[in-house]
Amino acid sequence: MFERTMEMILFIGIQATGKSSFYREHFYYTHMRINLDMLKTRTREQLLVKACLESKTKFVVDNTNLTREERARYITQAKQAGFTVIGYFFQSHVADALQRNGQRTGDQRVPDKAIHGASGRLELPSRNEGYDQLYFVRLNVDNTFTAEEWKE
Repeated sequence: MFERTMEMILFIGIQATGKSSFYREHFYYTHMRINLDMLKTRTREQLLVKACLESKTKFVVDNTNLTREERARYITQAKQAGFTVIGYFFQSHVADALQRNGQRTGDQRVPDKAIHGASGRLELPSRNEGYDQLYFVRLNVDNTFTAEEWKE
């Protein structure tokens, strides 16, 4: 009988650090994407998280997830449902994010003050939050990604 891996991936980082691009490149064909920008409300987001947990569907939470408290809401539920929890922290340099954000158009562009505010609230992740695996992701100048194990 084939065994299904239950996996929740949590992205962490300020806006315009490559999270959604990383999702498309690495998880598009294997994991459901949960993104508050698309769903618009926490109620819709929670319904989709619950559906993934109950159906044992692999999923990625593609939000900023800036604080330990914000991340705990997903990690606790995933752990209780028996999911493996994997975190990806995206290098969050404000200047780089502002430059990438400036290249965005329409609804994809966020106000610069939102990036500055997110940077001020960002709390670095730690394995003791409940991650089974934790990675550091860097967006390179050629728009490729480098991911390496998190070092505390």
